[in-house]
Amino acid sequence: MEKNTSCFFSNSSPNLVITCFVAFITIILVRFLYVIYRTGKPLNKRTSQQTLSTLIVLGSGGHTAEMINLLLVLQKDRFTPRFYIAAATDNMSLQKARVFENSLVDSGAKGISAEFMQIYRSREVGQSYVTSVWTTLVATAHALWLMIKIRPQVVLCNGPGTCIPLCVIAFIFKVVGIRWSSIFYVESIARVKRLSLSGLLLYKLQIADQFFVQWPQLQRKYPRARYVGCLM
Repeated sequence: MEKNTSCFFSNSSPNLVITCFVAFITIILVRFLYVIYRTGKPLNKRTSQQTLSTLIVLGSGGHTAEMINLLLVLQKDRFTPRFYIAAATDNMSLQKARVFENSLVDSGAKGISAEFMQIYRSREVGQSYVTSVWTTLVATAHALWLMIKIRPQVVLCNGPGTCIPLCVIAFIFKVVGIRWSSIFYVESIARVKRLSLSGLLLYKLQIADQFFVQWPQLQRKYPRARYVGCLM
């Protein structure tokens, strides 16, 4: 009897593991399809009346200037607190963000709450692909730590490569139910005929809830994008 019982459990254990694994994969797949379906849908009324913690990804060059222009028309009292993130080697972008937030304080705006953070780059300009494997792993781990710490409800980005790991992690958080983050991507005005690599990845993978372009020919080429005109 004991021998038969042990045989039963030894035979059923692998089947139980397989069943649990299949059930887990099925749940994740269903959740993934639900997230894809909900992506881009308006927020519910309850959420639309709340303040929304907002992650703003800055980039060197014209990315930060474009983002600051976008923030000028943002509802500051609703999209708060704001968390600014730039690459660890990019000090100018965070300085510009600080100047912007200080100008809001000087203008008498109330309830201003902003934090400024840096993130490791996956790959520096001119870095070899061999060494970039390690730096990519470090950057991904750092991005995960930042996203767990911030858990933003809204992510705003416009093209810098540092936004990719942050947006991917935000999407994964939605799938596993950690936090629902609405991702808004605004393609740079410099992109007239084709998307940037960051934009193309977010567009093809359908990670962004709303994808905006500033040129009509881009909208015709990428029909899921929304044309908003020139923001500069």
